[in-house]
Amino acid sequence: MHPIQAWFFIILQFLVPKLLITNIIYYVARIKNTVIKNYLIQNFIKIYNVNVDEIKIKNLNEYNSFNAFFTRELEHSSRPIEEEEKVLISSVDGKLSAFGNIKKNQLFQAKSFHYSLQDLLGNDNSSAEKFIDGNFATIYLAPFNYHRVHAPLDVVLKKMHYIPGNLFSVNQVTASRIPKLFIRNERLVCYFDANGFEMIIIFVGAMNVGSITTPWTGEIRPIKRGEIIDLKLAQNISTTLKKGDLLGWFNMGSTVITLFPKNSCVWTESLKTNDDIFMGNKIGSLVQLH
Repeated sequence: MHPIQAWFFIILQFLVPKLLITNIIYYVARIKNTVIKNYLIQNFIKIYNVNVDEIKIKNLNEYNSFNAFFTRELEHSSRPIEEEEKVLISSVDGKLSAFGNIKKNQLFQAKSFHYSLQDLLGNDNSSAEKFIDGNFATIYLAPFNYHRVHAPLDVVLKKMHYIPGNLFSVNQVTASRIPKLFIRNERLVCYFDANGFEMIIIFVGAMNVGSITTPWTGEIRPIKRGEIIDLKLAQNISTTLKKGDLLGWFNMGSTVITLFPKNSCVWTESLKTNDDIFMGNKIGSLVQLH
């Protein structure tokens, strides 16, 4: 994108009613009229060159809306899981926009932009302290990506917090031009016990992301303002998860940030920023906590 176009896109995001636009897209994506939803699905496949061979339900008529297709399941064999216990896998398909060490309490966003653990977690200082000098990975999900999020290792879900916020785009153009982007936007913070240490996975909402869904909470709709919500988890669904088990999905695209405490993991040496990765790919290994 040309720099002038990029800055126009950024300025436009500050001016347009992002929540209203997102709500309109939410309802359009759920239109059940066969002609309309099939038109949306077929053109989406064509524009984004979606690999329909890996989709679990291949008959497009079986999807009752565009959103049902967008949040589609894949054939299990299309995303093989690295099953070795110490292997850390990617939770999602997407582009690895940033990863590495947390410098004291600062995470890298893009260019010269950083943001703090405390802000990311909604001022949950007690949890933030556990991740000082730890590790993080930020993965951006483009519209054409598979949008389900999975456990990167064996974990037990402990709690979820919903943090209301804005709905800026989270693509590279925006991430490289708006400071503290990920703490401006709404997010769902998921806390896990992982082999004796705490791990956090954060679903970051964005413009056109009408909602986030998990098996334990159902659909969570965006709220622009308000207090942090400690979500009640369904009691009839197990919170003990194996590597690769489903954590939830984005109803439209966004970003996932994963946090690990100090000395809990090391990244795969071949990993590079802007790598395209797939759910199930090895991205690191667990190490013994000191």
